[in-house]
Amino acid sequence: MSAQHRTTAPRTSGSLARSRPRYGEFAVKVVLLLAALVSVVTTVGIVVALLEPTIEFFSEVSLGEFFGSTTWGPLFNPPAFGVWPIIVATLEITLIAIVVAVPLGLAAAIYLSEYATPRVRKVLKPVLEVLAGVPTVVFGFFALTFVTPLLQDVFPFLDLDGKNALSAGLLVGVMIIPIVASLSEDSMAAVPNGLREGSYALGASKMITSVRVVVPAAFSGIVAAIILAVSRAAGETMIVAIAGGFKSVFTLNPANEMATMAAFIAQAGSGDASVGSTAYKTIFAVGSLLFIMTFAMNYLSARMVQKYREVYD
Repeated sequence: MSAQHRTTAPRTSGSLARSRPRYGEFAVKVVLLLAALVSVVTTVGIVVALLEPTIEFFSEVSLGEFFGSTTWGPLFNPPAFGVWPIIVATLEITLIAIVVAVPLGLAAAIYLSEYATPRVRKVLKPVLEVLAGVPTVVFGFFALTFVTPLLQDVFPFLDLDGKNALSAGLLVGVMIIPIVASLSEDSMAAVPNGLREGSYALGASKMITSVRVVVPAAFSGIVAAIILAVSRAAGETMIVAIAGGFKSVFTLNPANEMATMAAFIAQAGSGDASVGSTAYKTIFAVGSLLFIMTFAMNYLSARMVQKYREVYD
């Protein structure tokens, strides 16, 4: 009887402990939920702020004029609302940035993940990520005062304008290298060592293992990093405003000055358009279009991550 009491007593105590409410854990769940809702509420707030002025703008300017013309000058007299010049400028600078950032970022990620010693990785990765903390206005002035004159001296045949898409795109690319490198390296580091060891057992070199085993296994994370970097580049303002300029010209020549969507928003929002005017509402129409473009890229990123995600035990 006493033995039975000794064995059942701890069970009773354990059941009481399990039934005791854990207020601290509940509080943590509430805090985490609120933190998760911040981004959702912010996104909804952006949509609400953009929606009404955008609707008012398209009640005054037709979609045909907005997307069917290549002349952009909402602040001119008479105004012109063909949005293609700033769309093309945005895509062109983003493409230049990706051409710079993806090879360099992936190379840095492969080195940090597969070649660097723990001591070297501990030093290099924080230094690389510090680059993401440099104010973009610094990149812009660096492009304007150093990169553009350097390109004009080294490549005079390019006939670069004082402000041009090439210099802006190059510095935007440098700015987003840490995004590609850091997130890609995290994805590669999550690849199980068993895959590497199997590749080495088959006689593959470190380079072959890195390129043909580790990179494909981390493909979903790499794609997500690249698309996130594309979204960041498309929405960049200060670099393109300082180094790219505000001239809205429909051209594919990166040597010319051109204005992106973000640069136009910065220009028009600085007080050049009176509040309530059609030109002022153009800010919200362009902002809505840029929001839709970046939202589509992030949605594509999520879909591709889901499709190509590798699950390991």
